Amino acid sequence: MREKFLKGSSIHNHLGYTEIYLPEKDFSVTSGFTSDLLSDVMANAEEDSVLMTIQAHRNSVAVAALAGIRAIIICSGRKVPADMLTAAEEHAIALYTTEDNQFTASWKIADLLEKS
Repeated sequence: MREKFLKGSSIHNHLGYTEIYLPEKDFSVTSGFTSDLLSDVMANAEEDSVLMTIQAHRNSVAVAALAGIRAIIICSGRKVPADMLTAAEEHAIALYTTEDNQFTASWKIADLLEKS
């Protein structure tokens, strides 16, 4: 069975999520993970995944870097502070924002992965 993957550009192009920072033109993710508990993310998120969360702060980026996460989607219209953006740039982790809540964002990412 072929491994499913999602190009990072699909997050913006197909879902309309706002690109805050892209470390490379078109990275790939193979799964998604949704959590606001950073210890849960460290313990359970898969490498090369996208994280859906409302935790808009630099610690989310640090945990994502430890877990090998490629992108973070900040949900529910939360704003990305400057120190989070700086951390994302330092760790080369893509950042997006959306008005969608975590449930909806998770469903949309899962749907895109399923169709890939």
